[in-house]
Amino acid sequence: NVMKMAQILVDDYAGIVPNSRAALEALPGVGRKTANVVLNMWWGHPAQAVDTHIFRVGNRSGIAPGKDVEAVERAIEDNIPTQFQRHAHHWLILHGRYHCKARKPLCASCIIRDLCLFEDKEL
Repeated sequence: NVMKMAQILVDDYAGIVPNSRAALEALPGVGRKTANVVLNMWWGHPAQAVDTHIFRVGNRSGIAPGKDVEAVERAIEDNIPTQFQRHAHHWLILHGRYHCKARKPLCASCIIRDLCLFEDKEL
């Protein structure tokens, strides 16, 4: 897929990475999450690359609840102020990785514990 994608970028885009989700997702091996990472990191768009950490934090905390990745992505876009959207997914990933862990969340030291809706939090 990498070789095919590189050839398409050279042939169809003059070596320039596209800046639309549709064009990115049309490339071999590129799905929604990868497209959102490229849009955010490469082009500076406020796209939300929802991974397992963001999905967990969004649902546990109530910041961005959703049954699937796209629902969490939409909830982030709806619930997080525009000026914070570009960096929001980085903050949520880090929070999920280091505080709101899957198995043993560190609720007692969490900076949003008083706002968090997680029913099983341990203080």
